[in-house]
Amino acid sequence: MKYLERYLPILTWGRAYNKETATSDLVAAVIVTIMLIPQSLAYAMLAGLPPEVGLYASILPLVAYAIFGTSRALAVGPVAVVSLLTAATVGEIAKNGTPEYLGAAIALAFISGLMLLALGFLRLGFLANLLSHPVISGFITASGLLIASSQLKHILGVSASGRTLYDIFVSIGSHIGETNLITLAIGAGSTVFLFWVRKGLKKVLLGIGLKPFPADLLTKAGPVAAVAVTTLVAAVFNLGDHGVRLVGDIPSGLPVPQLPPFDAELWLQLVGSALLISVIGFVESVSVAQTLAAKKRQRIEPDQELIGLGAANIASAISGGYPVTGGFARSVVNFDAGAETPAAGAFTAVGIAVATLFLTPLLTNLPTATLAATIIVAVLSLVDFGAIKRTYAYSKSDFAAMAATILITLFFGVEQGVVTGVALSIGLYLYRNSRPHMAIVGVVPGTEHFRNIDRHKVVTGDKVLTLRVDESLFFANSRFLEDKIYALVADRPNIKHVVLMCPAVNEIDASALESLEEINHRLSDSGVSFHLSEVKGPVMDRLQKTDFLDHLSGKVFLSQYQALCELDPQTAQCSEARTVTKAAG
Repeated sequence: MKYLERYLPILTWGRAYNKETATSDLVAAVIVTIMLIPQSLAYAMLAGLPPEVGLYASILPLVAYAIFGTSRALAVGPVAVVSLLTAATVGEIAKNGTPEYLGAAIALAFISGLMLLALGFLRLGFLANLLSHPVISGFITASGLLIASSQLKHILGVSASGRTLYDIFVSIGSHIGETNLITLAIGAGSTVFLFWVRKGLKKVLLGIGLKPFPADLLTKAGPVAAVAVTTLVAAVFNLGDHGVRLVGDIPSGLPVPQLPPFDAELWLQLVGSALLISVIGFVESVSVAQTLAAKKRQRIEPDQELIGLGAANIASAISGGYPVTGGFARSVVNFDAGAETPAAGAFTAVGIAVATLFLTPLLTNLPTATLAATIIVAVLSLVDFGAIKRTYAYSKSDFAAMAATILITLFFGVEQGVVTGVALSIGLYLYRNSRPHMAIVGVVPGTEHFRNIDRHKVVTGDKVLTLRVDESLFFANSRFLEDKIYALVADRPNIKHVVLMCPAVNEIDASALESLEEINHRLSDSGVSFHLSEVKGPVMDRLQKTDFLDHLSGKVFLSQYQALCELDPQTAQCSEARTVTKAAG
């Protein structure tokens, strides 16, 4: 049973499911359904797919996640960034609007699902930690700007193309004379209305005496109101005959289960992008899930989240959809609306299914400019210029990585931006770990504490050099440690003892052990003894399995104060030196 619960979290929360919980989930589902219908249509358009595909990707994936996911509030479905990545990937393989384009998008969801499942079963969720938050934030900010810019052609009613910011604006500029004024009025009006709804409607409703819950519900229904009003106006005035682009006929009915195209050449073309989409989607999803879980003192399992998202993507592919992940805005709405369990997602799927069956004929006259306005308002909330400023003030290297990711994404493309972000994240990690913080330390007068000589008033002698290393020692930084010690000893001809203080060293790998052996050998040849202090028990256990301690020219001390008492009692100002032998742990 524990094994089943590990992979089927529904067995855990399902036992305690009751009428009260179901009511909360149903209310949340109604609110999220209202929000998700226009978003699904809009994000499918962003991905270059027919509108109904967005609805298909919002039914079975939600049910699959409800069974396998661990977050009580995460709302899975089409999202802006993944839709943009899908368009960028599939657009290189097939022409927009063709069966091959749709087939490639379905295959992309299937491959992404398989990858997420594999990562989950192998418990490799930690790999997402290699993507630094500044890089992810930079990529999402750039994607938001890129997505918003790409929708301007629908607001203006012109034909334009381009996958980079420069190409988009050049293309729009060359067609600006073709602007349809009616489309512009609809698009600009919808955009202004949606921004006002998001920022000011709730305050107005509360001001006239409406209670918070219905006020919040009406605010979330803003996109639905924009869709309804503009569709009605377009139908009454036959705006399609005046050059206004409409969604057109949307097939009614539920998606027919199908298998994705199994084409080896196609899969090879998609596999790299599928991995990027999987990682980006997982990082975005798990960040939202962890944030919301913490508010209710709940926890999620990242590895099981991989399985849940993998199952959702496979379900999307089987139902004719495209890659999905957890959405930030929808999840927050789901949480605020009172969702108690993942069943809220399953109820939302039912709502979307009902809309797919009965409401799609009503959307025939929906202007694409309205959907573009919905996308613009949604994605601009992802743009966080404040994070750029905060990162610059705190860490110039992180800012450089963030800025590079933003610029590459905007001016060279989404995939290039993702690859740059991943490379910079890993590069920064390796660079920082290859140059661990080290400090020469001295004893604080009247105490047994040792501190950095550059930060505190401490006492040091000319016979003992104590170097504290604040990282684990492994292949990437072992040579840096060697060079540091040799340089310090070369600058101090009176040094007789070097003590490596190791309170922060949690591991010493084989490469670092060889470096320690070389340091011991070279210092010994120059008449300097090499000692260790404050070595942690597990690290000491591994050292005792080697012959390093047998050849160590100095000793291993339990504390740095004991080391100084034995090696330089005058500097330590101790009356009784108590030392620990090499076997100390």
